Amino acid sequence: MIGDYYSSKLSGRRLRLCYEIAPPRVQRYLEAEIAFVLERIRPSSLVLELGCGYGRVLDRLAASARGAVGIDTSRDSLLMAREYVGPRSSCRFAQMNAAALGFRDGCFDLVACVQNGISAFNIDKRTLIQEAVRVTRPGGRVLFSSYSERFWPHRLAWFRIQAEYGLIGPIDDEATGDGVIVCEDGFQATTVGPDEFTSLLAAYPLPAQISEVDGSSLFCEIAVV
Repeated sequence: MIGDYYSSKLSGRRLRLCYEIAPPRVQRYLEAEIAFVLERIRPSSLVLELGCGYGRVLDRLAASARGAVGIDTSRDSLLMAREYVGPRSSCRFAQMNAAALGFRDGCFDLVACVQNGISAFNIDKRTLIQEAVRVTRPGGRVLFSSYSERFWPHRLAWFRIQAEYGLIGPIDDEATGDGVIVCEDGFQATTVGPDEFTSLLAAYPLPAQISEVDGSSLFCEIAVV
């Protein structure tokens, strides 16, 4: 399972290395995702990041918010996150499944799930969206990101570099394509396109907007009312 793969093979220092070896175009994509989320944070905001990893994004978000909480299923990543943000940080971390959040209803102003977490978590997407909306207060925002189709060559090149470093298995070129990267060790990296986002949101009578950012990300923004 993809979620188990991330917890067992792509957590902690191995996860951090994935980002450190990212080529310049991928680095630009990563920065564009953070910038998109930051534009929606106010100084009074309480922010939740789903799948925070080693704290790379949450540390940036916390600087603009009243408080920031990150959850992840990987204990190794969370231990590194506490070290990464430092003892004076306002970030808080918890080991938790995004499909069963241990928070009361309506306690966050913004919930963010970036870096294609909606696919990478390998959990039911509707349940994931439902939980994110549940813990967001009226007037708040929920953000999910996936990859733009236009980013495919850069995304594939980045995954090839990860494979060269032994972070993931060798790329199965015959099985890879149409937005799906398949590795010889069984790992698969999928995406969510505009049509699937629209279908996933059909059950929620909430205003939502799907937009492309930087020619690399596809963001689904849900306004909780």
